This record gives sequence, structure tokens and C-alpha cells, in this order.
Amino acid sequence: MSDQELTDLAVSSRNRLKAGRTFAVLSGLLALLAIIFLAFSVIKEIRLLGSANSDNVQWQLSQTEVEFLEFSQTLSELPVNLGNVRQRFDIFYSRITTVERATVFQGLRANDQFQATLDSVRAFLQRSVPVIDSDDADLLAALPDLRQSAEQARRDVRDLSNGGLDLFASASDAQRQAIARTLIQLGAILAALIGVLAVAVLYLNRLLRALTLRERQQQQTSNRMNAIISSSLDGVIVSDAQGRILTFSPAAEEIFGFFAEDVVGRDLGEVVVPQHLRELHYAGMERMRQKGAKKVVGKGRVQLEALRSDGSTFPVELAIHASTTDDGEIFISFLRDTTKRVADEAELVAARDAALAAAKLKTDFLATMSHEIRTPLNGLLGNLDLMSDTDLSLSQSRYVRNMQTSGRLLMRHISDVLDITRYDAGKMTTKSHPMNLSELLQDIVDSQTSMAAANQTTLTWAWQGQPQDWINSDADRLQHVLLNLVGNAVKFTRNGTVTLTVAAKPDGETIHLDFSISDTGPGMSAELASHVFDDFVTGNTAYDRDVGGTGLGLSIAKRFVSAMNGQIGVDSVLGRGSTFWVRLPVTAAAPADVQPAPSPLSAVPQRPLQVLVVEDNEINRTVVRDMLEKSGHRVTEANDGRAGVTAALSRRFDLILMDISMSVMDGRAATRAIRRGTGPSIHTPIIALTANAMQEEQTNFLADGMDGILTKPLTKAALAEVLGRHTTTTPPEVYTAPAQHILDHKHNGETRELLGKSGYARLSGLFVDEVEQLLRWLDQPEAQDETELAQRCHKFAGSAAVFGATALHQQLKDMETAAKQGDGKAFKALNSKLPAIWQATRTLISENS
Repeated sequence: MSDQELTDLAVSSRNRLKAGRTFAVLSGLLALLAIIFLAFSVIKEIRLLGSANSDNVQWQLSQTEVEFLEFSQTLSELPVNLGNVRQRFDIFYSRITTVERATVFQGLRANDQFQATLDSVRAFLQRSVPVIDSDDADLLAALPDLRQSAEQARRDVRDLSNGGLDLFASASDAQRQAIARTLIQLGAILAALIGVLAVAVLYLNRLLRALTLRERQQQQTSNRMNAIISSSLDGVIVSDAQGRILTFSPAAEEIFGFFAEDVVGRDLGEVVVPQHLRELHYAGMERMRQKGAKKVVGKGRVQLEALRSDGSTFPVELAIHASTTDDGEIFISFLRDTTKRVADEAELVAARDAALAAAKLKTDFLATMSHEIRTPLNGLLGNLDLMSDTDLSLSQSRYVRNMQTSGRLLMRHISDVLDITRYDAGKMTTKSHPMNLSELLQDIVDSQTSMAAANQTTLTWAWQGQPQDWINSDADRLQHVLLNLVGNAVKFTRNGTVTLTVAAKPDGETIHLDFSISDTGPGMSAELASHVFDDFVTGNTAYDRDVGGTGLGLSIAKRFVSAMNGQIGVDSVLGRGSTFWVRLPVTAAAPADVQPAPSPLSAVPQRPLQVLVVEDNEINRTVVRDMLEKSGHRVTEANDGRAGVTAALSRRFDLILMDISMSVMDGRAATRAIRRGTGPSIHTPIIALTANAMQEEQTNFLADGMDGILTKPLTKAALAEVLGRHTTTTPPEVYTAPAQHILDHKHNGETRELLGKSGYARLSGLFVDEVEQLLRWLDQPEAQDETELAQRCHKFAGSAAVFGATALHQQLKDMETAAKQGDGKAFKALNSKLPAIWQATRTLISENS
């Protein structure tokens, strides 16, 4: 039992004993009061009985009759003395009032007959009062009626006198009987009092035995509590409302370094409260004494500091409870030394901070390595592009193509790592735009058809239930996820089937898309399936595996799905195949409009440009210079940002290619300096030439005043697109850029090889129709919504990239940027060049079909 329960038990026993004593005392007092009351009643009755013969009640009643007769006589005298009439009437009136009110007549008035007679006499008086109180003339006139009324009342007055004697005699007999009954009641009360006193004595004796038993139990409980407190690992300190220590447990002695006999009776604050906390401690004690406010008591465990006997402070965990005793309120404090726990927590926090720092270091390292790897890769691939334009033997051409393929593969791996870095750093964003899901799925299946055919595998897709073609989602992310899952299924399946199904399940305004990619491939073990979405996990880690991959594809897919608020998982049976599933929430979108085709427009031809290349890497600078000079442009080089600013302030350039990470002054600072200056190149287009592929960083580049971004490794096609955008002045009739600037034939060839002849012909035809529809739509006055303009340009830019239509891809990307920035003038200028670029692109695509 707790101290509070023990206290409550003792208080209950004492209260019951007090209640018994109170009951006995009250019973005795009530009996004594009853005896006294009855004794007084007997005395009173005896006195009344003794004075009954002495009280001449009959005389009073007889005198009433005499007074009435004298009144009647005054009415008959001649001449009538009105004063005597009034005087005698008043005397008789007074007598009747005495009979009505005097105590001696109380018993008579209790008799119904006597009271009725008295009421009749009173009625006579009430009728006569107005007459008696009237003036003399009225009184004289009313005397005959008054005499008649008095004659009628005579019998009542006589009956009143005679009936009083009989009634008073009867009352005396009743009074004597009442005395006898009172004496009997007095004896009964005395007997009852003796019985009550006996019961009270028995009850008090029982309570005394119960109290003795309870006190013995309380003592035993107290002994047990003392044993518990003595063996408790937590220190227990009991103090009174004044803060004086009453109990100091052995554990408290161990914790604080004091002996109990040395501190019991001392002030708690002086013993265990550190100096810097004592003022708050005493303020809290005073507040409890004055207002009863308890901020800590009964509020659970709190973290504080305490004072040891050697003067050192240490952390404690404290819980305080209050209890009420006969001596007042006491406070029981339970204290635990948390020095080790606090140290462990500090160590954990330090470990967590170290882990977070390591994670940030990893992110920074990957971002830095992205730049550092892309920079030499830019030089490598740039020189390969330059080399491919030279006279090479067949073997050399094959070697160059192999190196270019390996370089592009390395770039994809770097992009995968950067996607992971962005997601883990919380910087991955998604965009929701209208898209045709059926077209996306068909494109994905078409792109994998040739590989499936090579593996003698059938690849199909279908809707389950009602189709939902148009949705709002991130098309790029979704395409990446599904292409990865379908590609993996095709890659690992031989002589089997791969099936992609999708079901749309409406839920209010939200539509839940369930994708399922099932294959009849080798399947996975439960162990592999549980880790397949982890980083760098592949289905086969042997050196002779026949399928490649870094093991990042599925982990990136999972991050993309999570970023789109979806779920991804796999069900697989070893030897029987796998089913990957994706669940995504989307919303419905309206289908895109189709407008009639306008007449084509043309773009402007290129002209030789004065280009400033600001790059601190000599190899990259040489690659860019050679690419530009081979296209007929004149190049000025600067090996750092400050030199680039100096050159831009000294002369006018048509275009500035600005590296970002440079010594002395970086590209962003150099761009801001050029834009803030007054030199001739203040409005010259500045294109970021960077290995930094982080989207948020590229956004910052544009905010610094740059006009576009070229991502390393730089290709001739990408450079040509930028040059083409900044060499136009007036609209010509035909777009006459070199063929390699319009179409990346190598990339287009890879797409054609991947899709197969029939697949390429079908998809290229679909691509031509879609772009024609886009051109017709852009020519309509209704095509003014900037968001939709950006969405459509983005969509078809992605399609152009699939076929290697580099000029068209870049033009559409530039139009998307202008639409997003709300720059209608720039969008209109870019749109005017789009038809000519498309005509040139369409011609080359048709020749390759």
C-alpha cells in the first residue's frame, strides 16, 4: 500500500471512532432534553391543575353575562344616555375579546359548541360596532334595531356562561390524564436512553477493536514501505510543507553522498538543490503554501539538476507526489541519477549528427564527383566527336563509336547516381501535366519490341476495365519507372511472355492507377525480392552474367514512385517469373485539342559568330574552340571568370559560353558582373557550360542572368542548337543548318535498330502526325495559355529527343522555357522559326525510314 492509502485508512478509522463517540453523545443529549422537556410539561400541568380551582373562570363568564345585561339595560333607559350605551358596549366587547384570547379559555375555545356560541356573540358585536361608532343622531335612530339584536343575543351570552363551567370541568379531568401519560412517557424515554447508552458502549468497543487492528495493519504496511524504500534504487526524500527533510532513503544517501541522520530536519533546498536553482525552488515552495499551486507535483518525471555533498552538480530525473497527514501536507520525491543516461544520449546525438554529416558529405561528394567526372568526360566525348569528323579507317570508326557508346553509358550511370542524390537530399520534385497514358505505354512497348524479339519473347500491354487515357502526372518520371520495369522484364525473359496491364480505379476526384508488369522469366528468391529495390542490387553478381546493369534502376524507380506519392513492389516465385506492380494516385485530364494546319514558316540561317569561351579546363576549352571554328565561328578564350568579365567589358561578342566551376571567379559571379556592367556585351546571350546536372542549380544559373544551359559532356549537336538560336535576325525561307545540327544520325540509327524497321516506320509516322498537329495548334489564336503551351512543347521535345531531332528538341525546349517565364515576345520569335526547323527535320527522318 502507498503512503496515501495508509493515511486514508488511518483517517477512515479515526473518523469512524469519532462518529461513534458523536453518536453516543448526541443520543444522550437528545434523551436528556426529552426528559427535561417532559419534566417541565408535568410541572406545568400540575401547576395548571392546581390553579384550576383558584381561577374563577365561571366568574369571568358570569361577569360577561352581567356586562351584557347592563349594556341591554342602558338601551332601555329613558332618556337614553348614549355615552353609557357606548361605555357598556365597550366593556362587554372587552369581555368577549378576553374570552376569545385569554389562555385560560383556550381549552373552552377548542370545544366546537363553545366556539360556535362565541362566534355567534362575536357576530353580534361585529354588527353592532358600526352602529355604536356612528354619530349620536344615527345611533338614536338605530337604537330600536340595536335593542332587538341585543335581545336575540341574550340566549347566546347565557349559553356561553353556562357551557363554560361544564367544559372547564371536563378539561381539568383531561389535564390530569395528560399528566399521567407524560409520566409514563418519561419512564419510557429513560428506559430508551439506557438502551441507547448500552448500544453506544458496544459500538464504541467494536470500533476500538477495529481501530486497534487497523493500526496494527498500518504498522505492518509501514514496515513494508520502509523496506521497499530502503531497497529502492531510486532515491526517496520526504519533506513537509516547510521544505524540511523527514525521510532520506539509503538510495538517496548513495546518490547524494549524505547520511540520513545528518540531513533529516534540515532544509531540502540547502541539501540537494544547486545554488543557481534555489531561488526557483523557494519560490515554488512559497507558491504552494500561499496558493496551493503545484507546477511539478503530480506531473510525472521532470529533468533537473541536483547537488552532491561534494558540491558537484549532476542530472536527475525527479517525480514528486503530495500526501496529507495529521501533521499537514507532505511531499514524496523520487529521484534517479541520470548521469550515465545523459552521457549515452549525448553520444547518440553525436553519432546521429555524425551520420547526418556523413550523409550530407556523401551528397556533396556525389554532386562534386558529378562535376569532376563530367568535365573530363566532356573532353573525351568532345574529342571523339571531333575525331569522328576526320578521315578514319573502318576499324578506327568502329573504335570511336564504341568509345562514344561507352561514354554515353557512363553518362547514364552518372545521371542515375544524381537522381538518387537528389531524392535522398529531399530535392527531387515532380511535375503534373496532362498526358496520354495509352500513348506512353504504347511507346514504351514499341521501344522494347526489338529486344523482346531478340529474346524470342512476346511483349504486350492492355487496359483492365475502363481505359483512362488522359491523366495529370509526371510523364518523364512515369516513363522512366515503367520503361525500367518493362526493360528489366524483357532483359531477363527468354522464350516467354511479358505482359503490361493497367487498371484505373476512381476514388472521388482521385484515380488510382494499378500497373502490373508480369514475366515468365527466372523469378527471384524471397531473399532477393526483399532487397531488389535497394541500391546496387542486381539479380546476378557473377562475373559471367549475361545481363548488365549497376543495380540502381529499381532503386531509382522506387524513389520516383515515392516522389509521386505512389507505391511499388514485387511478387516473385523462383523459376516461375515475377510481377512488379506500381500504384499511383492521379487525376483525370482533358484530351488535347487538334487544330487545322497552317502554312509553314521558315527560320533564319546561321552566320559566323564572335564567341567568347570562358573555361578553366584547357582540354574542354580546346574541344569547344575546335567545334566552333569548324563551324566557321571566331573564338576568344578566357581561362577563368575574371578574365571572361574583362574580355566581355572590352568588346562585343555575339555569344558567351560560360563554365560554372572555375578558379579566381566562378561563372555565376562572372555572369552577374557582366550583366551589372556597362560594357558592349552586357546584353550578349550567355550560355552556361556546366557539368552540374542538378535541376535546382540550373534554375539558379538562369536567375543569375544566363540565357541557356549546355550540359557537359558537350556534343556538336547541342552546341549547334545553341548557335542556331542565337544567329537569326530576319525570317528566311529555308532552314539551312548542317544536317548533323538538325538530326543526330547516330542516335536516330540506334533508335531505328532498337525499334526495328516496322516499329520505327510506325512510330516515326505517328511522330510526324503529332508534330503537324502541334504546328496547327500553335498557329491558332486560342493557343495563348502559357501553362498549356509549356506542357505541349515539353511533351513533343521529349518525342523529338527519341528520334535524335536535336534542333527540333532544343527549339521546343526553348519555347517551353519562354512560356514558363511568361515571355510572350521570345515565344513568338521562337515559334516563327519552328516550322522551317520541322520541315528540315521531317525530310531527314523520312529519308531514314
